[in-house]
Amino acid sequence: MKETFKIVQAERKKGQKYPLGFLSIDTAKEVKSFHESFPVYTETPLRDMKNLAKELGLGAIYVKDESYRFGLNAFKVLGGSLAIGNYLAKRLNSSISEMPHERLISEEVRKELGDMVFVTATDGNHGRGVAWTANQLKQHSVVYMPKGSAKERLDNIRAEGAEASIIDGNYDEAVRLANRMAEEKGWVMVQDTAWEGYEDIPTWIIQGYSTMGYEAYEQLKSFGVEKPTHIFLQAGVGSMAASITGLFSAIYGEDRPIITIVEPNKADCVYRTAEADDGELHFVTGDMDTIMAGLACGEPCTIAWNILKDYADNFISCPDYTAAEGMRILGNPPRGDERVISGESGAATLGCVAEIMTNNNLAWIKEKLKLDENSRVLFFSTEGDTDKENYRDVVWNGKYPSYEDR
Repeated sequence: MKETFKIVQAERKKGQKYPLGFLSIDTAKEVKSFHESFPVYTETPLRDMKNLAKELGLGAIYVKDESYRFGLNAFKVLGGSLAIGNYLAKRLNSSISEMPHERLISEEVRKELGDMVFVTATDGNHGRGVAWTANQLKQHSVVYMPKGSAKERLDNIRAEGAEASIIDGNYDEAVRLANRMAEEKGWVMVQDTAWEGYEDIPTWIIQGYSTMGYEAYEQLKSFGVEKPTHIFLQAGVGSMAASITGLFSAIYGEDRPIITIVEPNKADCVYRTAEADDGELHFVTGDMDTIMAGLACGEPCTIAWNILKDYADNFISCPDYTAAEGMRILGNPPRGDERVISGESGAATLGCVAEIMTNNNLAWIKEKLKLDENSRVLFFSTEGDTDKENYRDVVWNGKYPSYEDR
């Protein structure tokens, strides 16, 4: 089936609750304080891409560059580290505000907690973040990856001390394997997919991503920007998208930016759930062989969906070539703009918007999104070149996609 652009628009509800409880600005500040306690913490840059905005017919483009996050080349560690930190704090009958990195690695705490194993499923970045955090806190980790995962991502996870392997199944099957092993062996599962009885850790992961959003909010203010008019967020199970949607909705209330969720055609479970609008979650099954490996998830997170269904304005399912387009544009922006090394999942949203703004056949979507020369658009490049071989094949060699697919 030929890939194409599809959009579902949600009617903005009136009289909603603000702030959103666990995603309030005060919570985001507390989460950021925890992350700041790690010695390697530095704020990731927000790129003001003035010339690219002009090229695309937009008022402003801001790109949060997560390739600098904790030296791990991706944002995912924010969620896994907060979840593990919160879990350990609860075991000690304490709160995360009382458990900075220095205390968590203290001999006193180590003796009280003993040895623990954290297990997860991942396409790469989340698993590396969990493995890194476990290693930092002198604990152990086991990571399962779906069929087709890049060897570089597997090697990076193993380099953090994890026991990691690629299974013969898709992402959601890897999640189920991780859960089964956690139940059988008494390990602690760290996953952003939620289900009945497993909600605390996914909630903490969603909260963890708010550090990225809060940093961007403060950086925009330093640029003299009161607020963006639009935010585009990529979704796998939807946790990152829900985190940023919830935080900016809490900050701005009914005056929040227009928020659009973007997914690949081959793994658009959030889009399908929005399209059906029947109160049920809708899944994607099979291999989900999209270029956007980090978004190749077939089952939405229930907690995330409960936020997105109320506070996101648009849901887009887009072709794989848009991610490749975004990678090339960010890596080779107009003269005067700083380049952003962005992987397939990181570049998905900007590539999607670039295509919408420059392809006359998509003018109807541009109109629906209310994008024009006055729009100030915020993007989150959630990963760098976490699969360097594929990144070079796309950006240097033009290996993917064939423009006949456009």
